[in-house]
Amino acid sequence: MKRYDRNTIEEIGIPALALMERAALAALQRCQGHMDSCRAEERTALILAGCGNNGGDGLALARLLSEMNVSVEIWSVGKEDKATESWKAQKNILNHYPVKYSTKPMLNEYTIVVDALFGVGISREITGCYREALEVFGQIKGWKLALDLPSGIDADTGRIWGIAPIVDETVTFGFCKRGLVLYPGCEYAGKITTAEIGISKTAFLGKEPGWFAYDEEIKELLPKRERSGNKGTFGKVLLIAGSKNMAGAAVLAAKASYRTGAGMVKIVTPEENRIILQQTVPEALLETGQNIVKDMNEWADVIVIGPGIGKDERAICLLRQTVENSMLPIVIDADGLNLLAEHSELTDFLQYQEPGKRKMILTPHMGELSRLTGIPVQELKDNTAGYAEKLAERLHAVVAAKDARTFVCREMGSTCVNLTGNNGMATAGSGDVLSGIIGGLLAQGMEPFEAASVGVYLHGMAGDRVSAEIGEYSCMAGDIWRSIECIKGEDER
Repeated sequence: MKRYDRNTIEEIGIPALALMERAALAALQRCQGHMDSCRAEERTALILAGCGNNGGDGLALARLLSEMNVSVEIWSVGKEDKATESWKAQKNILNHYPVKYSTKPMLNEYTIVVDALFGVGISREITGCYREALEVFGQIKGWKLALDLPSGIDADTGRIWGIAPIVDETVTFGFCKRGLVLYPGCEYAGKITTAEIGISKTAFLGKEPGWFAYDEEIKELLPKRERSGNKGTFGKVLLIAGSKNMAGAAVLAAKASYRTGAGMVKIVTPEENRIILQQTVPEALLETGQNIVKDMNEWADVIVIGPGIGKDERAICLLRQTVENSMLPIVIDADGLNLLAEHSELTDFLQYQEPGKRKMILTPHMGELSRLTGIPVQELKDNTAGYAEKLAERLHAVVAAKDARTFVCREMGSTCVNLTGNNGMATAGSGDVLSGIIGGLLAQGMEPFEAASVGVYLHGMAGDRVSAEIGEYSCMAGDIWRSIECIKGEDER
């Protein structure tokens, strides 16, 4: 954002004060509803302002609020002699307006309380007068708005640098900052609004952001279906799932593939699972043998392997056949990932293949990612995307690293961070549903990175629907695949 801001000002030629004015106008729009909720003579605003450009945004907002007959108090923190030129310009303008200045809040409660202390540049522990100010800020009552991001949140990582205020809303400028969507920063930011202030994609100048997130309607992302199509047109998923008398994962993954639009699903599973699968997923074909090479190469369009297969000799035999004997698109999940981590000859086989030769998606949660990379879980959580990108490069695969925020990474290109989903989805079988969704999308012709990115987005949307209907405590994996139909049907209506 610093680069794009600089490019906008220096290369494109939009003045810094023009950007600041538009930022203040965007913030004013967020304040409007809260001012309208009380009588004009009772409207008060406190603006905590630093001496950088974020503080300058706050000063500009103070002027706009003052013009609307709001009683504005500016709580300035920092050394004004070291303030930015834009800040000084806003201060000079503000001298003509009836605002109050203080070194400590005059009231305990205000209509609007604005955090304009720091911008995106904070990268060290907050101490001294700044920490004291944020401690007091946290105790003040009123509707709280942060400009760009709450002070104390690392804009890149979401880390809290000792202290940060919890606000009701954050209006962020230009593009959403990573720290606003990563934990724990996102828990402080409240509702997030991204405001266009003149810093556009033109300012990229060939250097695009490393991450993106979907926010489109799901119907815009799903594969288009031909009106004249048939079950073969919409793809065949070979699902290698379940172990002896353990068919649950196979049921969940198969149903999710069908709900996502796959035309046919064949489940490879032990004979002992036949009756339960025929009763619960009668639409699916069954294969109970162990030699699946022919089915892989002649029948299927995509292979999903791993949900509930266990780690016995049969399971490793199936994984080895899949990895070594088929060039079909493959999704490896759950036990398949654990077996891959334990058998270095398979990872070596994948590592030394020609990049781009095969299409493969890995869907590890943090424990599985730790086993695949040898990195402790806590270290992975501190840089999930970075380690997932390295694994994607090493194994020439797409890696969907699952956690509270799921990152979909590839060998080259931007990373997709998923912003849908909730903690109710942290339940047994949820990952099996995701592998089935991704398999269904692959079968319909999506490329692996797109299938994985849209898959986790759809999976999270379904989980959010369940949470809204029955609560996060009550969410089960079966509710998630059932909710896929609701989302698609609602969009179509």
